[in-house]
Amino acid sequence: MAESTGEKLRLAREARGIALRDISEQTRISIRYLEAIEADDYRRLPGGIFNRSFIRAYAKFIGYDENNALEDYARTLRERGESDDEGSKSHHSLVYTDDGNARRSSLRTLFLAILILAALSAAVYFGLRFYQRSQHSPRRSEQRMNDVLHDASITRRSVMILTANQKTKEGQHAVFV
Repeated sequence: MAESTGEKLRLAREARGIALRDISEQTRISIRYLEAIEADDYRRLPGGIFNRSFIRAYAKFIGYDENNALEDYARTLRERGESDDEGSKSHHSLVYTDDGNARRSSLRTLFLAILILAALSAAVYFGLRFYQRSQHSPRRSEQRMNDVLHDASITRRSVMILTANQKTKEGQHAVFV
């Protein structure tokens, strides 16, 4: 009996002294998939285009003719009665969509996007204003306090001057300290 695809690849790999781990690390193909290829157990592979890609990468890495490996793979599948496109598994989409509302209004989407951007912009703007006010509030209160003290000292001087003027008018001399 002729050698299978997996046997040919394994013999070529062993002849070059390459370990499955090296192939796995370089091609990013799981070791269990590489072992399945060597055992011609394609049911353990993901199926479809992945099988062909894995065999191509494996053959290329070990220096085996990629086209020969893919032809052997296709021949093996035909002999088993399996399809090259379908593989040994049927795959179903796990993504669920709502086809009833397939035509979403682009105007509605645009409006929602603008509304969200406006809300985010407002949040950033008011957040920055609050932050700036909290940073400047001690300076403002200090300024207010200085203004009050300044006004108080002016008022005190004014009272002293008025008092001194009144005393001078009464004939007394005012003494300024």
